[in-house]
Amino acid sequence: MSRSVQAQPQVHVPSESHTVASLLSRPEGYTYQVIGDTTTQSLIVKGDHERLEWSLVDDSNTLTLRWPQRSAPPFPALLAAIEGVFAIHPGSVALRLQLPSALHTKLCATGVAVRDSHGALWAYAELFWQLPTLWLNPTPTRPYPQQPILENGKRHPRRPPRPSGTVYQRHIAWLDATLSFRVLDLEQDLERFNRWMNDPVVAHFWEEQGDLAQHRERLESTLQNPSVVPLIGCIDGEPFGYFETYWAKEDRIGAYYDADDFDRGWHVLIGEAAFRGRPYVAAWLPSISHYLFLDDCRTQRLVIEPRVDNAKMLRNLAQCGYAHVKAFDFPHKRAMLGMQLREHFFNERSWIPLPPHPGSAPRPDPRFTP
Repeated sequence: MSRSVQAQPQVHVPSESHTVASLLSRPEGYTYQVIGDTTTQSLIVKGDHERLEWSLVDDSNTLTLRWPQRSAPPFPALLAAIEGVFAIHPGSVALRLQLPSALHTKLCATGVAVRDSHGALWAYAELFWQLPTLWLNPTPTRPYPQQPILENGKRHPRRPPRPSGTVYQRHIAWLDATLSFRVLDLEQDLERFNRWMNDPVVAHFWEEQGDLAQHRERLESTLQNPSVVPLIGCIDGEPFGYFETYWAKEDRIGAYYDADDFDRGWHVLIGEAAFRGRPYVAAWLPSISHYLFLDDCRTQRLVIEPRVDNAKMLRNLAQCGYAHVKAFDFPHKRAMLGMQLREHFFNERSWIPLPPHPGSAPRPDPRFTP
């Protein structure tokens, strides 16, 4: 399914016609404000104790980010600058880099940049958005080692220990806010979870209404399951929803399709009514997908199984790149198997909604433009 023909959420996204645009970037634990000015063709990266100015030239076919000094800029600030360019120019698939040669080897070795046949250095959105150092906390240094185990009659890889605290954060340009996921804390989140589960909108699809004792038992069981990571979604620190992520091979869904060892799945409820609606869906739905793909580079597919009559959720999934694979019957519901491929997510830049106007369509790779 190509995003060029999808109907995307009609929300505000940064447009290349804007004179000034900005975002927050958090590479390697640092925080930078990135400000782009398309009139002066400059990019400012501001940290706690530094202010770095770059040249950002847009000749309509090629974007070029140039560092004007001989000494190399700080590596995290460079990552922030690249993220800023791709956020300010969401239709761009490639960015030419003009940087001191001392940086080239590290950039190519880490996948931040690629040399073309002429020796020019390019950053690709498809590669860049697979770098966990900008969005995950803490950043994994390598995939968890693989060991097959047999558990509850199912053979699957041993899973890493459950993380704690905030695991993912991302600045959402059209909300001018930070979206984050943190691991559920039973004492901190129990009353909130109970209130959300008893909300009529949530209860209609989850059917898990109950009192505090019931929901404490439910969450304690979830936290004892090594294949599940329960998350609380927040906007600028304010909780708005519950996301239950899992390894598909150990889950009930694994019996209904040919699950791979590192397929991931998720369930969601949006508990706060103020955070329902298209601008927020366009933020959290791609972000939970992004988090799961970044969490383990071996994950090639994401799956989800909403009720087949949940038309709004099915529409949202399709708009964010999930294919509707098949309808099937669980013992308790008739569900739709939704699936997102890693290649599709990153190749089609599914982390942002498409700009609403045809003139803002993604520009082609400048190296292959006639």
